[in-house]
Amino acid sequence: MKKKVVSLVLASLMTMSLFTGCLSSKQAPATKEEPKQEAKQEAKQEQKAEVKKDAKIIKISNGINEQHPAYLGSKEFERIVEEKTDGRYDIQVYANAQLGDDVKATQDVKMGTLEMVVTSASPLTGMAKEFMVFDLPFIVPNTKAADAIFDGPVGKKIGDTLDSKGIHLLAYYENGFRNLTNSAKEVKSPEDVKGLKIRTMENPIHLAAWKAMGANPTPMPFSEVFTAMQQHTIDGQENPVPTINLNKFYEVQKYMTMTGHVYGPHIMLISGKLWESLSDEDKKIFEEAAQESAKLNRAKNREMSESMVADLKAAGMTVTELTPEQQKAFQDAVQPVYTQFENEIGKELIAEFKAAIEAAK
Repeated sequence: MKKKVVSLVLASLMTMSLFTGCLSSKQAPATKEEPKQEAKQEAKQEQKAEVKKDAKIIKISNGINEQHPAYLGSKEFERIVEEKTDGRYDIQVYANAQLGDDVKATQDVKMGTLEMVVTSASPLTGMAKEFMVFDLPFIVPNTKAADAIFDGPVGKKIGDTLDSKGIHLLAYYENGFRNLTNSAKEVKSPEDVKGLKIRTMENPIHLAAWKAMGANPTPMPFSEVFTAMQQHTIDGQENPVPTINLNKFYEVQKYMTMTGHVYGPHIMLISGKLWESLSDEDKKIFEEAAQESAKLNRAKNREMSESMVADLKAAGMTVTELTPEQQKAFQDAVQPVYTQFENEIGKELIAEFKAAIEAAK
């Protein structure tokens, strides 16, 4: 009897080990492959955290999502600065307006309560009128002309106006050419724009330009735009192609017209207080990192602006390319805007801006 019991126990143990062995063999590949990648990432994060233990934290606010070229540029800035300073700085990049929209984040940088922001030019126009020149419709004809402004004396002259306002400009990123989308009809002329309720930024030149084209411009925060279009509170909006695609505006907008009416920069800014506290060596590292990250940002933005038009078409949008004659009709419609704002911006600056663009041809 005892022998029988022992035999049964042994048999049970063998059966259990067989089942356990089967389970182990089935799960083994998952444990070896799946978590391997995670383990590498965790190890990398732990290593990074260890390097940055006593690092100075610098937060960078972005109003856009993690796939946008402005965010990718900021991450490149993070990589370069941390690498070149041996982790003395902990650069933390935030997307989706987590630290506030462009206006709030820019104000916080000015006050010194936030270290850095990558913003559109619009929040700067209230403190430095010179930035309004970027908003003049059709003043920048192409990316070559944009680079001539950003990397030349005119861009520096405009950027330097911020130093007395508590902000330092590190680099000009690219937001790109703004294009019109709407859910009502295909737009080929200013006449087609008449009556459309178009969301714009809170920007006097943008508002004046759309009024000149006969639209009903409606300023609102970017975070509210998708819902407003979905509920037909507004008919449309205007933004560069990557912003339109990455925010899935094609789900609530049927038509896009490649108006290219405004070429906008994204601008990397640092708190003046923080900037002045940096050593000359660190200032040089920050400047070089900003310029390198701007190259990546512009390249990515241009690549996306081209490739994503096809994505929008594939998503069901009707994309309208304007002929030179049709483009001219839009340009003619907004000419009064130049007269309206030239004294405020400065006739001399507008002339310098145009001369730099002409020289880049």
